[in-house]
Amino acid sequence: MEPDVDAILVVSFGGPEGPDDVLPFLENVTRGRNVPPDRLAEVARNYEQRGGVSPLNAQMRELVAGLQVKARNLPVYWGNRNWHPMLADTVRQMADDGVHHALAFVTSAYSSYSSCRQYLEDIEAARAAVGADAPTITKLPPFWDRAEFVDPFVAGATAALAQRPAATTALVGTAHSLPTSMAESCDYEAQLTTVLERVANGTGHRGPTELAWQSRSGPPQIPWLEPDIGDLLTRLAGDGITHVVAAPIGFLTDHFEVIWDLDTVAAAQAEAVGIDWHRIPTPGPGPAPVDLVLRLVDEARSDGGLRLCPAACCPPPRRP
Repeated sequence: MEPDVDAILVVSFGGPEGPDDVLPFLENVTRGRNVPPDRLAEVARNYEQRGGVSPLNAQMRELVAGLQVKARNLPVYWGNRNWHPMLADTVRQMADDGVHHALAFVTSAYSSYSSCRQYLEDIEAARAAVGADAPTITKLPPFWDRAEFVDPFVAGATAALAQRPAATTALVGTAHSLPTSMAESCDYEAQLTTVLERVANGTGHRGPTELAWQSRSGPPQIPWLEPDIGDLLTRLAGDGITHVVAAPIGFLTDHFEVIWDLDTVAAAQAEAVGIDWHRIPTPGPGPAPVDLVLRLVDEARSDGGLRLCPAACCPPPRRP
């Protein structure tokens, strides 16, 4: 039993909420990576085409509001890695409010350095910035295999596949690509493969099922997970596929990467090669994710059911 748990902390990536936020946000994301200014300006223009707004922060507010209704007297806080509310500011508020031990739900579902261990580092850095009064914060485990995460993809894919010819329709799962050096040291790719299999089996789909990658960045000489979604669409068109149902299984909610890389770039590529493109929704901040967070919290408080990462898991990628 952990009777001292007295708060829930939602930790997310963060996103700009207006044109003036875009470059400062991107500078936070890329700090320490020596990204050329012209590359930042290029990405900023993508955001500007969508009004300079990522949907992520609004969805986090909705998730937090849902949790506050159902969290059974546990206060709910929210902090981001890269944009306001910044994680250190949130931890400082928690300390001021007298919180002693919070359970942290990180909105990245899978195991990798960038989606799991780096958030642990962010939490510890925020606690260090606050100092001796900072609460203890225990990160809840990755949730890639939980029904509350997978079942919405099954439902969305089932509805979309039912409206398309089975023989020439492919089910494509997408996720953020990683450098292969990072992917080799974690279970990220294997977990995504398992989720895609569960989605395909749940729909009864017997046509082509493919895992593709999106949102690659960084120097071109560094290998990343493949195939890229654009390359896969070209191949599928050559194989006679006329319809693609895309399930963004790498994401709990609509990051800008989902909106831009799938709804804009991939959709245009599909049209160019003659494929009917349909992207199903992410689970979003609705009832299923709220139930997911509360189930993880209940497990942690009742029986110590935290599947914490081993000390050596998900290490940073090797440097060339």
